[in-house]
Amino acid sequence: MGSEMRLGYEDSSLGQLHYAQQGSGETILLLHQAPRSWDEFRELIPLLAADFHVVAMDMPGYGNSAPVPGPQTIETYARGAWELLDGLGVDRVTVLGHHTGAAVALEMAASRPERVAAAVLSSCPWADRNYREGHSGPGGIDCVDRAADGSHLTSLWETRRPYYPEPGTTLLDRFIHDALAYGVDPAEGHKACARYAMEGRIGSVAAPILLIGAQDDPFSMPNLAPLRAHLTGAAVVVTTIVDSGTVALIEEHAPQIATAVRMFLQNYAGRRAV
Repeated sequence: MGSEMRLGYEDSSLGQLHYAQQGSGETILLLHQAPRSWDEFRELIPLLAADFHVVAMDMPGYGNSAPVPGPQTIETYARGAWELLDGLGVDRVTVLGHHTGAAVALEMAASRPERVAAAVLSSCPWADRNYREGHSGPGGIDCVDRAADGSHLTSLWETRRPYYPEPGTTLLDRFIHDALAYGVDPAEGHKACARYAMEGRIGSVAAPILLIGAQDDPFSMPNLAPLRAHLTGAAVVVTTIVDSGTVALIEEHAPQIATAVRMFLQNYAGRRAV
């Protein structure tokens, strides 16, 4: 690939999938939270591309990828990711996901363990039966009705603002841009997590796992213990906590994330469970 970041599209059974890529070598696939896009990794991509071939996709239904009608599922997102990798000629991959993207990364590792060298789960949900029951209602974060007076824009901003660093204006601008992209339902990815029976899938994960927690992200920190407890088939499970990390962990702390990922892959990538 070389050193320049390039954007492209790849055909899939779900429609065209949009992605950014940079660097050369072993491939790392980056999977964003809902309702973001590859832009969530804008700061991280060049840091990892010094050593790896980095692919950051707009998951199906997000960014500039083809819209996907609801109800969306984690399995559908994973299917799109595998089809993108197949189109790019990538056989074996490290997957790194944040929030919703972490659930997708876990599903990829569970469904095709022979193709996943390692997985980095950043602020991963623990989507068990209690989670599904607690998220089965019509509301939730990023769930707003579009209004003729534009008040839904303020609603989207305000529901996210408590979980972003102060003042966080630029980061929230980027979130709003992605949440309003054509065909995107800002709440659908969260509903997809609530449809995912993670407790029945996590035991199939065999790859080395890096769990990343953001200290100031109340949605993710409580999940670290149950995730560790249920990753019974993983070759190794390493945990890293980022002090002062928020929901916007990847953008805000890209250098620290890149260092943690690089060290983890140097030590553990490709190790198999025994």
